[in-house]
Amino acid sequence: MNGKKKASPTGLSTRHIEMSDEIQGSVPLIRLYEEKDREAVRNICCETGFLGKAIDQVFSDRELFADFLTEYYLDREKDLAVVLEFEGRVEGYILGCRFPEKKTAYELGKLPGRIPRLIRRYLFSYPAHSRRYVEWLAWRGWREVPETPKKMAHMHINLRPGFKNVSGTRALIETFLKLLADKGEKAVYGQMVVFEKRRGPRMFARYGFEVKDAVEVTKYKALVGDPVYLFTVIKDLGRNVSLYGTDLWKEGKQEPAEES
Repeated sequence: MNGKKKASPTGLSTRHIEMSDEIQGSVPLIRLYEEKDREAVRNICCETGFLGKAIDQVFSDRELFADFLTEYYLDREKDLAVVLEFEGRVEGYILGCRFPEKKTAYELGKLPGRIPRLIRRYLFSYPAHSRRYVEWLAWRGWREVPETPKKMAHMHINLRPGFKNVSGTRALIETFLKLLADKGEKAVYGQMVVFEKRRGPRMFARYGFEVKDAVEVTKYKALVGDPVYLFTVIKDLGRNVSLYGTDLWKEGKQEPAEES
């Protein structure tokens, strides 16, 4: 591999990224999602769903968990999906949505099939920790969601722990941002987990993301001692589609989030 750009069948260039300490010897590849990657994406979703670790100790139903978090993207907007591949194996992904109203309609249409399945498994087969997770979803989850822009594209990212290095994450995100910008999107938001609320805005601002809102999430309290926050962050693609070159903190455009 020589590091040169390689044209993909869809016209988007895939990019080889530099090596990190964890993955010496081969060069990961950033490329567009293909249907053969579906199971790998779903597996990564489950294997990283609990703060970068497997979701099983929080919720044991991997099938339903992956359905909720990946199905719309892979069924309806797979043209926005980008993966990180290493030695023939998908190790990370970004999924995106340009049509939030269509996603809402899709999810509502799936509820008549999902809810009875969830209730049935809650009553008859889920272990205690999975029942607690369902109870959190029903009574608290909908209240522990930070505010999001109503008509803006959004992204959902996950990587296996060994690939959460700067070079891999940067190449994956920047390929996705370029893809969005090429499709005419002016901004994108994501929701990111942060352990220290005060440091969050500074961290995101360094990469040109503005914090819109942050809310403490309680679903991990039984397993994690420190508070966990979910941040909504926004990237203005008109200013810069790269992660570097626009530091909103230095420009005075991002203020620290208030402590709750």
